[in-house]
Amino acid sequence: MGRIVALDYGKVRTGIAVTDELQLIASGLTTIQTKDLLSFLKSYVATEQVIQFVVGEPKQMNYTPSESEVLIKPFLEKLSMAFPEIPIARQDERFTSKMAFQSMLDSGLKKKQRKNKALVDEISATLILQAYLNRK
Repeated sequence: MGRIVALDYGKVRTGIAVTDELQLIASGLTTIQTKDLLSFLKSYVATEQVIQFVVGEPKQMNYTPSESEVLIKPFLEKLSMAFPEIPIARQDERFTSKMAFQSMLDSGLKKKQRKNKALVDEISATLILQAYLNRK
């Protein structure tokens, strides 16, 4: 088996999470500048067996796509062109940022650490991946 990589895609930063090779546990990997995302993924895929990408799907409360979906669509095309052999799934990402912030509170992180938006993005990617694994 290989790893599943989840992305919490953002205009500036993208949070990345991965599964273990047995696809049982979702763990945060990193957060990187979105402009560097494809080159980061190319390096990662060169060293790890990735069998699927899961990209967060931002939706409104009424299940319609949110405004940020306009930014994600072109990225999905670039991702599928760069990795034509790796399928891409989508996962509803509503409330993941709020849940990520709450998990930071629950884990006792200090106020300064909770302001780290990169950490919120990484945790959000982990929540997206865990929701996908639970749905599978």
